Amino acid sequence: MDSGLKDTAIVLSKHFYYYKLSNIALVASMEKLRNETPETQDCVTKLRRNPERRREKVVIGCGAGFGGDRPIAALKLLQRVKHLDYLVLECLAERTLADRYSAMKSGGVGYDPRISEWMQLLLPLAVERGVRIITNMGAKSPYDAEEEVLRIASNLGISISVGLAYQSSVSEIGVDNKLKDIDGDVSVYLGAAPIVECLERHTPDVLITSRVADASLFLGPMVFELGWNWDDLQLLAQGSLAGHLLECGCQLTGGYYMHPGDRHRKMTFQNLLELSLPFVEVAFDGTVCVAKAEGTGGVLDSSTCAEQLLYEIRDPSSYITPDLIVNFQDVTFQPLSDSKVLCCGAKPSAESLPKKLLLLRSKDCGWKGWGEISYGGYESVERAKAAEFLVRAWMEELYPGLSTNVTSYIIGLDSLKATCINNTLSKHCGDIRLRMDGLFEKEEHAIQFTKEFTALYTNGPAGGGGISTGCKKEIFLEKGFVGREHVNWQTSVATNNPVSSIAVHTKYKRVYHESDSPTEATRSSTKEMTAAPAGQKIPLYDVAHSRAGDKGNDINFSIIPHHQPDIRRLKMIVTPDWVKEVLSPLLNPSSFPNSNDIERRGTWVDEHVKVEIYEARGIHSLNVVVRNILDGGVNCSRRIDRHGKTISDVILCQQVVLPP
Repeated sequence: MDSGLKDTAIVLSKHFYYYKLSNIALVASMEKLRNETPETQDCVTKLRRNPERRREKVVIGCGAGFGGDRPIAALKLLQRVKHLDYLVLECLAERTLADRYSAMKSGGVGYDPRISEWMQLLLPLAVERGVRIITNMGAKSPYDAEEEVLRIASNLGISISVGLAYQSSVSEIGVDNKLKDIDGDVSVYLGAAPIVECLERHTPDVLITSRVADASLFLGPMVFELGWNWDDLQLLAQGSLAGHLLECGCQLTGGYYMHPGDRHRKMTFQNLLELSLPFVEVAFDGTVCVAKAEGTGGVLDSSTCAEQLLYEIRDPSSYITPDLIVNFQDVTFQPLSDSKVLCCGAKPSAESLPKKLLLLRSKDCGWKGWGEISYGGYESVERAKAAEFLVRAWMEELYPGLSTNVTSYIIGLDSLKATCINNTLSKHCGDIRLRMDGLFEKEEHAIQFTKEFTALYTNGPAGGGGISTGCKKEIFLEKGFVGREHVNWQTSVATNNPVSSIAVHTKYKRVYHESDSPTEATRSSTKEMTAAPAGQKIPLYDVAHSRAGDKGNDINFSIIPHHQPDIRRLKMIVTPDWVKEVLSPLLNPSSFPNSNDIERRGTWVDEHVKVEIYEARGIHSLNVVVRNILDGGVNCSRRIDRHGKTISDVILCQQVVLPP
């Protein structure tokens, strides 16, 4: 084991020893002190009174880009970048928010339970360095999250203050034209104002929010530190650009970018291992530089910035946040070094402020049942086809009509629809895995489906093994809009009174050493940017790169040419009809669709699937939005790739003929 990992193990073992102290000792070591009654405000924009410029420049790091990110990577960022002012942990999305709703309904916690793990590791060094942590892990229970963080801090012998900025109530006009409270199962995307207010009033060491828009988590400390006001629209646009680029963590610095099949995106495994989370330097005049730690791996350049710019957005000229509507069409990126990029060109849209805020309402989606079985060797695909036929027939025998609730696909062949099934499949297909997913109104139907699938062991074709099944209640988040005046938020702060005798943070071990810096990883790769050939069939991989993201039941993917002038020819190829033709197989109910299935699919695509194509002029790229293609969206989709993230490679593997 390398010395850095040994140090990490020592640190973690020490911390978890203290974490497991008796409840009595914990109660004695933590006396929570709430300083004042929370003040309630609505979401109507109000100008700040005499905002103070506290810094000429603020440095904000992204410690987490989603709920499953790596705490140890955030700790390395803290250690490597000694001039950080803030560390943002962005851990809440539609899927994770739905998970919190489900957990609360079954008696669990409404905040992200991993907040304990994150704070256990980060608090000692963050407090020692004076780096404030901002996170949306409060989700549906910010007060409970605050309690847990104070408990962890007391465990570590650290005296801290924990601020809250959270949705306190939401109301809407009912059928009787009277306002009624709907806060229980509703989450509204708040903007940066609650964060700014909490920082101004309380300056906490840790600030926990409910559902705050991703970019707003970063914009809040910029507004607070740099003395911006809510009518400084050009500054807010640049700040929102910075937040949007950082919000997904390592996706900006080479994560989710490396691709062995694309000569422009090749990267060694060691280089990928040495990724650095990003940070941003924002000046009071709106100058934005995104960066990664010096001497780290990955890559930060115009290409990685372009992919992240178009990630999970619709029209680049109208990127809607609770704080303002931003125009990204003319954004450009200028690399200043291997580890820093200047970002320019964001500006407010013509309609600068959304009148309403996005609201997510928890709804039951039904019961999901699924099963998987593997086949290998001769005629494995045909045996999977037989197994699929049997499970559907058995379900029809018991519950007529319910087999239409089931989708199926073959992992290793067409589960991502990156290849097409035809009648010339090899008899020697290697090992494959049949996956079937059903979404039912009743739990008993989902359970019965798993039983019928398991019956393949003795009743299905030969050689099937490794069966796994499952069943769960699904919740989805229905989108709506609510007036700003009907959404209220509060801020507050609480402190602890730890027992200093258990303090360990001043002797905190490093997990990163200067000698650990990669050498090969830091070399700048020289990319040959030449025009793609015309008049011959080539994969789109040779022309462009792409990243896909989801919002509800819609997908967006970017088309970013390696050679910028190729955008002219790509616009002739990538049309709405071409996109529909490529992606329509995603809607097949089975790996073996018949003519009726294909006809029904075509009708459904014509009626429901809409394709919108936008151009981002500054980066010479396309952003393609496909609506109603994700089988209901991440929280209730029956597909193996619920987010649709693999669609980018489905697009790039298509053969195209570019015009001259």
